[in-house]
Amino acid sequence: MLTLYSYPTLFGVADNNGYGLKVFAFLKLAGVSFQHEHLFDASAAPRGQLPYINDDGVAVGDSDAILAHLSTSRQLTIDAGLTATERDQNLLFSRLLDDLYWVMSFSRWKDERFWPAFRDALLAEHSSLDAAGLDRARQYNFQRYAAQGIGRFEPAAAYARGLDDLALLARRVPPEAFVHGHLPTSADAAIYGFLANIYFSPIPTPLKLFLVEQPNLVKHCETIHGTVMQQ
Repeated sequence: MLTLYSYPTLFGVADNNGYGLKVFAFLKLAGVSFQHEHLFDASAAPRGQLPYINDDGVAVGDSDAILAHLSTSRQLTIDAGLTATERDQNLLFSRLLDDLYWVMSFSRWKDERFWPAFRDALLAEHSSLDAAGLDRARQYNFQRYAAQGIGRFEPAAAYARGLDDLALLARRVPPEAFVHGHLPTSADAAIYGFLANIYFSPIPTPLKLFLVEQPNLVKHCETIHGTVMQQ
């Protein structure tokens, strides 16, 4: 049996982290049956990071590695029709979303304007959490941001990076279809994973305010969300 281990829900999405939601959406869109276990503690995960899967005793971490493993082991066809150029584009989307991740995380944990609302939402939805534990998690994230670099940015400069990422997505996601045509692929799952964690949040970060003004991104996010949450 396949089990996905990822962070818990928030704001109506199946994982409050873009990478875990990406894998969740991929599994749903590809028609793969799985169990979903939510964790806050990633210490037992490969590389100490979520998400990861246990595939009949084989543990695989890293969202891209998970998608590659499942595509091969289950001979999934979700990306079978992609051209070499489209596969190259998927890699570019993946790297762009890596950049967007840090800005989105910065907006939740680092920015003093939005941290209280994010903290209170977690506490309201997950009774196992407490304020002291979230403060410790916040300090840990500060260390990560400093090491990665985004923590050395002033907020306006940090958001400029994320807004550039969203603007590029707004130029590349078609208004009436999915990224590569009329059927969703892994690229759509990946984009949804991050957009949904911005779009469905009520917290008015600069990323959220920009995203809601992009009708094609809103439609893409709502379409994928409706599909994966009904299955």
